[in-house]
Amino acid sequence: MKIQKMTLRVVSIGLLSAGLVLGVLMPRQSSAAEFNADSAWAYLVRQVEFGPRNPGSAAHRACKTYLVNTLRRFTPRVEEQSFMHYDAVNKKSFMLTNVIARFQPENPDRILLCAHWDTRPRADQERDPAKRNQPIPGANDGASGVAVLLEIARLLAQAPVPVGVDIVLFDGEDYGREGHLEEYFLGSRFFVQNNTRFFPRYAILLDMVGDKQLQLPREGYSVRYAPDVVERVWGLAQALGYAEFENTVGYYVNDDHSVLNEAGIPAIDIIDFFYPDRSHRYWHTLEDTPDKCSPRSLKVVGDVVWQLLQEGG
Repeated sequence: MKIQKMTLRVVSIGLLSAGLVLGVLMPRQSSAAEFNADSAWAYLVRQVEFGPRNPGSAAHRACKTYLVNTLRRFTPRVEEQSFMHYDAVNKKSFMLTNVIARFQPENPDRILLCAHWDTRPRADQERDPAKRNQPIPGANDGASGVAVLLEIARLLAQAPVPVGVDIVLFDGEDYGREGHLEEYFLGSRFFVQNNTRFFPRYAILLDMVGDKQLQLPREGYSVRYAPDVVERVWGLAQALGYAEFENTVGYYVNDDHSVLNEAGIPAIDIIDFFYPDRSHRYWHTLEDTPDKCSPRSLKVVGDVVWQLLQEGG
């Protein structure tokens, strides 16, 4: 993702139902299926074990196969939305693939859950300039959001919820060069440009949700373009007792949700861009490894998303 103050062009964001906000006051449903932090953690670790998943690498191809096969354990409706991307700067082409899993595809009332599964090809925030061309491990920036969604997929296979769910793992989110926003979000751009089937009530993006010292203020563009969804999610987190979801507005983050909002899909970003040591962040460095993450953080986010689905969004 790219942190930058900018104005987004929003095309026809539809109105959300009043029940979206009022739903915070509804009693929570109970379910035998619960979000398992250890299971989610195993999904995070497994992704990192492949190595950096930057597009065009062997680890990228191996991880894609793993993600597809894992999701097919939970639903038969899994597809690979593949496309060729040409990098005009480095004059090379490579295949990118969005991985899409559908639950209750016959249900017209739908919610889209998404994350990016690729990792950045360059550690451009490294202190040592000699290391800045190395690809990052991407434990938090990439693997954490995917891990939560894989665990949500496992739960959906066990306990159907009142709403249809589409899980989309975007590719090529973090490919761009610093200062070139048009080179980011390749998978989500392709998704919306070729979308003829996915018209959810709203979308939730999970990005960098595994940090040990989890802090989740309301992301700025989410508040601007999908305020009712933000209120619903943060209100539910408060009801669950998760103070990690902070009632303050944090950074304005350009991310895959920006592309969805521009395409008319109200979308929010649950993202932690705060680190305890402000002098050095793990973001876009070789230090983005599992030891900086926590199963507890995955569970905090997973519990909120799972409860949201159980209540019908």
